[in-house]
Amino acid sequence: MKAEITPQEYEAFKTFLQDACGILLGENKQYLVKSRLRRILEENELDSLGKLLERLRRPGRANLRETVIDAMTTNETLWFRDNHPFRILQEKLLPEFAERKTTQPLRVWSAACSTGQEPYSVGMVVEEFRRQRPGRLRDVKITATDISKSVLEVARRGEYEMIAIGRGLSPERQRQFFTPSLNGGWQIKPQLRSMVEFKELNLLERYMLGKFDIVLCRNVLIYFSADLKKDILTRIHAALNPGGYLILGASESLNGLPDLYEMVQCHPGIIYRKK
Repeated sequence: MKAEITPQEYEAFKTFLQDACGILLGENKQYLVKSRLRRILEENELDSLGKLLERLRRPGRANLRETVIDAMTTNETLWFRDNHPFRILQEKLLPEFAERKTTQPLRVWSAACSTGQEPYSVGMVVEEFRRQRPGRLRDVKITATDISKSVLEVARRGEYEMIAIGRGLSPERQRQFFTPSLNGGWQIKPQLRSMVEFKELNLLERYMLGKFDIVLCRNVLIYFSADLKKDILTRIHAALNPGGYLILGASESLNGLPDLYEMVQCHPGIIYRKK
């Protein structure tokens, strides 16, 4: 990108991104836009953000639109990020659902799953719970969604470089749930991979995923406007089974919707139960 981003271009791109996927860019994030879109501009022989926007407005540019959204929504993630949700899952939610679920599967949704660390972390906790309580929660299905095709491809492969493995994963869990791969990385074992189904999903669109007992929607709502956040949380409520739970990120809260959810204090940590 040769030219600096003008205020008009930046405002136009903010509008495009919010309309496309709900993400609301803050002020003075031009550096982020430049760094994430530089390769796309070079590959399409464009020298400014304005030229990119012009091309995006033309008919038949769905692939380019998808590539731009992908670049702006891809984020790194960690294994067992924030820790508290996984402790709550292990100590409160899995025991509770082990008593509730006799014939029906336990269904978990990891929304905005990125490269798969969150749903696979959930799967590890489930496997550890099963080992401690043989015969309980035999049928667990984890659905993991993201808007980005590229991160979903990584997640489905379940193969990670050593630098990614080191971000939050203990050596013990690495030994239990991974095997060395031929290229020097580490591969999720088949039993854990088979527990997770990955699907492409824009949180602004209609959900056709069925009903869930637990939904993790963490560290993504901070990018949406208040109205979009409320809309997403309302639709997640509709996707929860009666008495199901919503888990948000450490810096996120409901800020309303008292008719839909009740707060559950877990000391430490807060989750939300469907009313």
